[in-house]
Amino acid sequence: MLAILRTVGMLLALLLATAASLAGERAIIVLDASGSMWGQIGGKPKLEIARETLRTVLKTIPADMELGLIAYGHREKGSCEDIELVVPPATGTAATIIDAAEKMRFLGKTPLTAAVRQAAESLRFTEEKSTVILITDGLETCNADPCALATELEQGGVDFTAHVVGFGLSEEEGRQVACLAENTGGKYLPAADAGQLTDALEQVVQAEPAPAPQPAPEPAPDFNFAPSATMSEGGPELGRDDNLVWEVYAANADGLRGENVVTDYYGGWKGRLEPGDYIVNARLDHAAVEQKVTIEPDKVATPHFVLDAGRLVIRARASEGAEIAGNASINVRYPGDGDTTYYGEMKAAFPAGEQILTIKLGDGAVTETIALKAGQTIEKDVIVGVGHAVVNALYAAGGDRVDSGNMFTRIFKAKKKIDGTREELSYAYGPDAAFDLPAGDYVALVAMDQAAVEQPFSIKVGERQDVTAVLDAGVLAISAPGAKYIEVSGAAKDIQGNRKQFGYAFAETHQTTLPAGDYAVSAERGDPAVKTEAPATVKAGERTEITVP
Repeated sequence: MLAILRTVGMLLALLLATAASLAGERAIIVLDASGSMWGQIGGKPKLEIARETLRTVLKTIPADMELGLIAYGHREKGSCEDIELVVPPATGTAATIIDAAEKMRFLGKTPLTAAVRQAAESLRFTEEKSTVILITDGLETCNADPCALATELEQGGVDFTAHVVGFGLSEEEGRQVACLAENTGGKYLPAADAGQLTDALEQVVQAEPAPAPQPAPEPAPDFNFAPSATMSEGGPELGRDDNLVWEVYAANADGLRGENVVTDYYGGWKGRLEPGDYIVNARLDHAAVEQKVTIEPDKVATPHFVLDAGRLVIRARASEGAEIAGNASINVRYPGDGDTTYYGEMKAAFPAGEQILTIKLGDGAVTETIALKAGQTIEKDVIVGVGHAVVNALYAAGGDRVDSGNMFTRIFKAKKKIDGTREELSYAYGPDAAFDLPAGDYVALVAMDQAAVEQPFSIKVGERQDVTAVLDAGVLAISAPGAKYIEVSGAAKDIQGNRKQFGYAFAETHQTTLPAGDYAVSAERGDPAVKTEAPATVKAGERTEITVP
């Protein structure tokens, strides 16, 4: 999970860095908000990975870059018209885009070609240089040709470029959308290509970089600055293999930091500085110490830095003897109001003192307080205490499995509250819905369209529980040529003469999953509307096709 998250983050960072390497550029992110984004990678929905990536990466864009957001598939199921310019391109939109992604629903189709066209038009691609960044986990589902569109935009644009992130696409699927980038001079980057991306990122100018240091002087035979650092007073000196960061700043007249002079990255570093006063900061992971250093002519300064820190090595496991849980979050609140989060396993230095650890895995959580002394290394396995449930559904006992991404699973505690309701813990879309849960009794509410069933189950720490819910339902496929509205109702009427509605569609066709039973299907045509009706019987585990005359 962590590897995928980092890879996607680096992909988006590369594209934004590529798009933003020139200040003042205009770009739009086109975000796939279709229902398939509820699919999981490493036990975590892809949409959550995308949201976390946006939260991280958008903090790095230049202040004068005009950035916008277009989403598709976020408001309606089954609509090829569901495309919206959520955030128009403007400067300072990072927070707005992040907030919009956080609130977005993911449920529709994938009209990516039309969405890219709308993005290009919003950027006035025939008049100005413009860039579109498409993030998609699926292929075009609305009968459009992305390759043809790319050629059209390239020929008609002033300087148009499209970049594409293929999120979880196979190699073959990637080739079908890569043409959007290739035909416009952009980049296609599959989310699995982490190694090559890392190399590329090292060569990319990040957004709003710190001023580049002056070219290094020719190698000198000597040095005049040789700092040293230890974790604790009298402790062993940190060496080349320690990820120590030295930051040297010119000292202002008020004694505070001025311009950054040089930064280096290992213990035992020796350098040459011009005579004068400096502020030097030594940092190892989350522990740092700073002091003033004066460089005198023809003398070597040898300041010593005591970080007053220790190391924590924490491994999160679901249960005793289990593998490291890579999707478990390890949050540490450390002295000085510091706060950081790792995943799966953490190896880092922290200021000495009280460390408050909160480890979460699914719906399980444990909090520990560790007193860390300077120079001390504490290594510990933290057991969250959860079991693993995987939920699937069958249309009928012994029948076909529900493989639709629209299958919706909600997990509740089995015990009801005093008002008769249950506490909801988690939810997921699609088959093989995975949940990490503390030991106890639960109820899975599994729904597919109009059919739903509750399935009780129990979890033990360290055990996997395969939960199968039987919907006792079938699929009804309706055709009503020329109709503008289709409605499905129960065949039986209540005492008031009304029927229970089981869904509708503003279309000539409609397909839905329904509990086994009898139904009445109506269709409206013309203006004024003329209503016709046909009966339908749905059998568990079977597909029924009808035509409403």
